[in-house]
Parts: sequence; structure tokens; C-alpha cells
Amino acid sequence: MAPAVSLLKIFDIALSHVQLRQTFLTQEPQMSFREKWAWVMGALVLAAGLYYLNAALTVSREIGSTASPVAIFIPFTLLIVVASVAARVMFAILAPKEANAPADERERPAVDRAGNWSGLVLGMGAVTSLIYFFSHEDGFLLFHTIMGSLILSLVAEYAFQIMLFRRNI
Repeated sequence: MAPAVSLLKIFDIALSHVQLRQTFLTQEPQMSFREKWAWVMGALVLAAGLYYLNAALTVSREIGSTASPVAIFIPFTLLIVVASVAARVMFAILAPKEANAPADERERPAVDRAGNWSGLVLGMGAVTSLIYFFSHEDGFLLFHTIMGSLILSLVAEYAFQIMLFRRNI
């Protein structure tokens, strides 16, 4: 009789676990507009940053020295501007109320804190770039490393926002 009782108990525990899991899966909170926007912009900036890195390395290899920033910076800037405006318009069409709403009391501290932390990333990248410049004295390389620091800090800002939104800070 003991094995039958233990099997029923195991079945009961498994069933309650499945029911509990279904409850949590169906009651998962939806992402806020700002979190969705952070995901989109983080992915956009990361993709554009990889484009910039690839273009800078490819051109530098072809010419045998550091690439001029003008030929790479202009397409990168156009890519970021056009893609972010298109994404914002899409978001405004899909959710007009949320797109025009100001940040709520939960979102403001998260956005502020993420901005502060990404500023540290930018500062560290800029200082590292300047130290590297003192030893190599290549202005084009300085531009590219500062630009890389800016791109990295933007990706970090959106990643920090997502992390803080998820932690409800």
C-alpha cells in the first residue's frame, strides 16, 4: 500500500507544480513601452556598431593604415537616424498613447541610473582612447576609438535600462 500512496503523492506534487508554473507563465507582466524601446534601440545600436567596426576594419585593411572617419561616420549616422526614426514611427502607430506618455515614477529612476552608468562606460572608453593616442599619435584611430566608446556606452545604456526595468528599480 505504501508504493501506491507515494505514487499518488508524487503525482499530486507534479500536478500542483504544473498548475503553479502555468499560473506564473500566464500572469507574466507585459513589458512597458520604454523597455520595448530599449530592446529595439539596443539591438539597433549594436547592429549599427558592428557595421561601423566592420567598415573601419575593412577599409583599414584595404588601404594599409587607419581609415578616414568621414567615409564610415556618415553612413553610420544615416543608418542610426533613419532606423531609429522608422522604429519610433512604427511604435507610435502601434501604441500611440504609450508613445506620447511621459516616463512613469518607476521608469524615471531606472532611465536616470542607466544613463549614469553608461556615462561611466563612455568616460572609461574616452580615457582609454586618449592614453592609447599618446603612444600611437594617430588622430583617425583616436576618432574611431572614441566613436567605439560612444557606441559601447549606448548599448550599455539600453542594456542597463532593460536590466533595471526587469528588476523593477
